[in-house]
Amino acid sequence: MSRFERQIILPELGPEGQQKLRQARVLVLGAGGLGCPALLHLCAAGVGTIGIVDGDVIAQSNLNRQTLFGHSHIGLPKAQTAAEILKEKYPDSSLEVFPHFLNNKNVLDLLVQYDLVLDGSDNFATRFMINDACTLMNIPLIMGAIYKYEGQVTVFNYGENPVNYRDVFPIPPEFGEIPNCSETGVLGVLPGLIGTLQAAEAIKLITGIGKVLTNRMLFYNLKSAGFYEVAINPGSNEKAGFPKDLVAFSNKDYNITCGLSRSVSWEKALDWSRSLKSSILVDIREPGEEPVLDREDIHKIPMGKLLKDCSGLQGYENIILFCRSGKRSEKLAVHLKNQFPEKKVFSVEGGILHPTSPLNSIEI
Repeated sequence: MSRFERQIILPELGPEGQQKLRQARVLVLGAGGLGCPALLHLCAAGVGTIGIVDGDVIAQSNLNRQTLFGHSHIGLPKAQTAAEILKEKYPDSSLEVFPHFLNNKNVLDLLVQYDLVLDGSDNFATRFMINDACTLMNIPLIMGAIYKYEGQVTVFNYGENPVNYRDVFPIPPEFGEIPNCSETGVLGVLPGLIGTLQAAEAIKLITGIGKVLTNRMLFYNLKSAGFYEVAINPGSNEKAGFPKDLVAFSNKDYNITCGLSRSVSWEKALDWSRSLKSSILVDIREPGEEPVLDREDIHKIPMGKLLKDCSGLQGYENIILFCRSGKRSEKLAVHLKNQFPEKKVFSVEGGILHPTSPLNSIEI
């Protein structure tokens, strides 16, 4: 008896639809709150080849929503661990693991291998980047997102006169303008629902059954148990910031576009290091630098060491850096943001010499 028996008997699907699933190649960007349920249902449905992209490691704070993982997986790489769990459940699945974050230097060579992309990322730089790449390469993109108690799903770059992400968000928001779930909170069931809906759209798109969510965005409100749709109209072909070709895409700086590095005051740095979960405040000065700041809540990791190996920061969602004057921490923040696009990286304005540093008058 085939494990696909119950779906093959559906007249709209049948053996032909199951064969289409078997031949499909789907790339899932992010093995997090959206990616975990999407991966589970894509494998269960019999999608032939699934790529899993994630450069992060599993943290304890992930476990309320990233339901493939448990306590024994804390500290392990997400992409590889997800693939091992899914392979044990569905040994006939072909899972391709990419244990790194995407950027506009490596994404094009990866996308060309797949039929469609499911975006489970949680930051605007990645969303704009993957949208632009998929649009230029004419690859369907299934986007999901959550905010507090509401989630949304849509399909870009598919169907007649298709829309893309820049038709919804023409201008990238400034850093911090829309906070992530580490600041606003999230019930794990919400990304579970939205990720499952993303998988459903992928299955519909592959098999041709039903009506795909193209040029429409579906919203779900958990508190009211309500669904509603909003039509999306194509904007100008000359969208602000959209690269004109693949060469322009490869040369585009998406970190600067979305304002992903930001200076913060000492007051905020100290408050966030205490109040935000999964946060670390790092003194990146080299050994022997004066003045000395010796506090239990400050980690000392020299910049030179972090430039060689920053893997020790993978378990944190919020990384706050400071140096003597703020110059080196600004440069390192950009470097770390390139290494960890999914994380929030800050540089303390003015560094240890700033008048409000803990060596001076700030209340701590």
